[in-house]
Parts: sequence; C-alpha cells; structure tokens
Amino acid sequence: MSSSENQGFSMSLASFGRSIWGTSREEVHSVSSIHESTAEDEDLQSFQSDVLKRFHDLSLVNDDEFLSLAWMKKLLDAFLCCQEDFRVLLINNKSKVSKPPLDQIVAEYFDRSVKALDICNATRDGIEIVRQWEKQSEIVLCALESTQRAALGEGQFRRARKALMELAIAMLDEKDSGSVLSQRNRSFGRHNASKDHHHNRTGHSRSLSWSVSRSWSAAKQLQSIANSLTPPPRNEILATGGLAIPVFIMSCVLMFVLWAIVAAIPCQDRSLQCHFSIPRHFSWGAPLLVLHERVIEESKKRERRNSNGLLKEINNIEKCTRHLIDLVESAELPLKDVQKAALEREVGDLSLVCGALKSSLDPLEMQVRKMFRKIMNCRIEGLEFLAILNNPQ
Repeated sequence: MSSSENQGFSMSLASFGRSIWGTSREEVHSVSSIHESTAEDEDLQSFQSDVLKRFHDLSLVNDDEFLSLAWMKKLLDAFLCCQEDFRVLLINNKSKVSKPPLDQIVAEYFDRSVKALDICNATRDGIEIVRQWEKQSEIVLCALESTQRAALGEGQFRRARKALMELAIAMLDEKDSGSVLSQRNRSFGRHNASKDHHHNRTGHSRSLSWSVSRSWSAAKQLQSIANSLTPPPRNEILATGGLAIPVFIMSCVLMFVLWAIVAAIPCQDRSLQCHFSIPRHFSWGAPLLVLHERVIEESKKRERRNSNGLLKEINNIEKCTRHLIDLVESAELPLKDVQKAALEREVGDLSLVCGALKSSLDPLEMQVRKMFRKIMNCRIEGLEFLAILNNPQ
C-alpha cells in the first residue's frame, strides 16, 4: 500500500468550528436554545445517543477481534440498526420531510445511498473470492493433515506444494494490478519466481466475474459519496427543526461503514485514500474517529501493506500460506522432529482460519445482502413518499 493510501482520508476539521451539538448535555441545551423542546427533540437526541453507543462499543474491541469476520458482522449490525432508526425518524416527521429544505436534504441522502449498492455488490463478490481461498486452503489441509506426520511422502508434498502455489497465485491476482508484480516474490517466497511467466502472460486476471463493470472503482465510488458530505449550516438546522443533523449523521455512518468494508474485503480498485471529514465536535463522531485511526494504523503494519484486505482472516491465510510454502520448499523427507512440529503448527493455524471462514462467511454475506435491501427499500419508500406529496392528485 502506498504512503498516500496509508494516510487515509483527510481529517480536515478546522472548517467545522464549534458544533451546535457537542457533548450529550450540550446537545440538549443547544437544541433547546434553537426551538422549544418537544418529543421530536427527544427522538433526535435518542438517535444520536444510539449511534454513539453502537460505534463506541465497536471501538472498544481488542486487537485480536478488530477487523475480524465477527467484528465486521457487528459493524453491519450497527449500521442496520442505525438505518432502521433513521427510517423511523423520517416516518415520524413526515410533515417536515415534505417541506423545503428538508425534502431536498433527504433526497440528496437517497442519491448518496444508492451509490452504496454497487459497493454492496462488489463486497459480495469479494466474499465469494475469500470463499474460494478457503476451499483452496482445504485442499492444502487434505494434503498435509495426517495423524502420522512421518508417513507424509513425496506425493503428498507435491500435492500440497501445488495447492499452496495455486492459493498464493489466486490471492496475488486479486491485488491491485500496479502492485501485484512488484510484490510477488517478497510476499510469497522464492518459489514464486518460477510462476512469474504465468502472471506476465495472463495479466491481472480474476478467478470470478465481478458483478460491477471492469471500469468500476471502489475508491472512486467512495469519493463520489463523500464529495458532497458536509455538515449542515446553522440556518439549515433551524429551518428543519434539527432534522438536518440526523440526515448528516446517517450519511457519515454510511460513508464510514462502506469505507471500512472496502478496507477489509477484496474489492475492485480498493483503496483507503478517500477524502471526507468526520466532525470531531459532534459527540457521535468520536468513536468513528477512533475506529478510523485504528483501521489506518492496521494498514500501516508491515504484514498488511500489500494485503488483499485488512480482514483478520485474510491476513492469517496469507501468513499461513507463506510459512507453509517455505516449510514445504525446504523440507527433506523423512521429516525431522523440528520440521514435523513446525508443519503441524502451521497446519493447525490454517485449519483454525478455515474453520472461521466456513462458519462466518455465509452470515456476513447475508448481512451485506440485508444492507443492500435496507438501503434500497428506504430509498424507494422515501422517494415514493416525496413524490406523492409533491404531486398530490
């Protein structure tokens, strides 16, 4: 990953000045100073508090869980809950949503959210790619797993070597075309040099067809979503009775979750370089900032810089593959006790990763599908409502 990618998206916060809503107590006081406290104010405050809690909980996980399949599922759970709360909030304030300027603000959110659908589709493609890696890893395990390591013969090693190289090549082929060739030997050891002719001949091939066009870019799609993402001005907040704030909150949540997904899962033209600002002075923005910084720090780790994705399980497969290639390449039959112990340890690690992938990829894909449907249904429902109000019969 290049130094520009390591920097992540810009954190330009000076332009925000002091937020209307800062800490929880300040939020209540500030809203009251703008318009009379009502049940709607409580709904707005509740929405912010729920967003804060959900992402605060996500930011507290330890390094072993962070960016794992289990954590990604929790991230999508948090998004789905926020999305449903946001939908209910709009429904409960139909009279305001139908009037300017909130009608336009909400319509812009729907336009922004529809761009997320391509990322959902590309993410499902990426999950399928990881699923293929898991299947190839199973072939490696079948070749190397044995209750009697001393019984492993040359035929099993040839089968394991072939499976390992196919797995390594498959993972290399999913990396950005600009970095695949340059990082090949360093990533997977000296045996890969004999395979360079294969890559030079086929170029940046893909084992699966993407559901998005070949010219589509996850990085450009994220930037397109972020370009118009700015905090609402004071007069807009006043004119919408404060409802411009939850629209902005939901836009930031959507943007961050999409960015984190692209960072973690193999995705066409993925990148961490996306310029959008998380407002530090909003209380709900604090955990998003913490999570953003943790993702960036993870991307800076040496073993992650040229990875297909920051997902913990992807890193573990890449690490196990490198170690097993070195072991199989240098092994002399019959295996010595030290070699047997090392091989057993790496095979055990790979088996654990395969188990995690097998049990967690399907639930994660279901969450991505649900995210797609929720975004689409909320947009359809909202646009139909706005159309009816703007064109009464």
